[in-house]
Amino acid sequence: MESQNQSKVTEFQLLGFQNLLGWQSLLFAIFLCFYLLTVAGNTVIIAVVSEDARLRSPMYTFLQHLSFLEIWYTSTTVPLLLANLASWGHTLSFPACMAQLYFFVFFGATECFLLAAMAYDRYLAICSPLHYSVLMSPDNCAALVTVSWVTGVGTGFLPSLMISKLDFCGPNRINHFFCDLPPLMQLSCSSVYVTEMAIFVLSIAVLCICFLLTLMSYVFIVSSILRIPSTSGRLKTFSTCGSHLAVVTIYYGTMISMYVRPNAHLSPETNKVISVFYTVITPLLNPVIYSLRNKDFKEAVRKIMRLKCGVYRAKVKGGVLSQ
Repeated sequence: MESQNQSKVTEFQLLGFQNLLGWQSLLFAIFLCFYLLTVAGNTVIIAVVSEDARLRSPMYTFLQHLSFLEIWYTSTTVPLLLANLASWGHTLSFPACMAQLYFFVFFGATECFLLAAMAYDRYLAICSPLHYSVLMSPDNCAALVTVSWVTGVGTGFLPSLMISKLDFCGPNRINHFFCDLPPLMQLSCSSVYVTEMAIFVLSIAVLCICFLLTLMSYVFIVSSILRIPSTSGRLKTFSTCGSHLAVVTIYYGTMISMYVRPNAHLSPETNKVISVFYTVITPLLNPVIYSLRNKDFKEAVRKIMRLKCGVYRAKVKGGVLSQ
């Protein structure tokens, strides 16, 4: 009988930003704009890298996978956030909530592994340029990408499985805009100590180790840049690497502050603000930082646009002459 009483929650209600009722329309417009720009920007990256043969290097292969990942990562949470802002108090069934949690962890962990692999790629390109083609061969690049995705798939199972095994007796209101780990554990009426410790250890293994590996790569890159004799060359490389490191720090910093803190519960409103950074802001910044500041990528975009415009003008001209 007790087990039946503890299994009565079949759906969850997402409260979202219910404390900002007067700002719902403005927030909807802002987040919709961010989401459309994120999807459009990352789609452009995928298309351009696929079209231009000069962008077939490992760096752009990683970037293409990161862009594909970002589209799905932000789509895991933002459409639900928009639906919540459009109609307050959106509900999710228990299986749907667990599915969202799984894909959120899966894509988030995969991004950590890809960012570490991209930093390693840049380290080899800058610090070992003579051995780069051997160390980062197409096969090695494909192996790193495959390991990132496969490890991400496996990482998502443990948190979602452990959360699904908890008892939820009510209330069923999640004070967040998606099914995240901290608010779900706070709603459980069973002991969450083991689950919390397991997620804490997993977060350290994924977030902290990937962040340290990424940081080490950039430390070696910076030390190598300092040996560049040209001042303009140093400034240009510093500018690019500094932008990359800033985005990486925002992503890892907010994720670590959210998940690597056992028994430390921030306020729900603070959790939401932190979550916005790694679910909305960094997926928007990545295409800007990794592509629009890249000379080769911008040249490829111009080339494709000139080609497409030329084909369009030829079709229009041919249509006019045929008349």
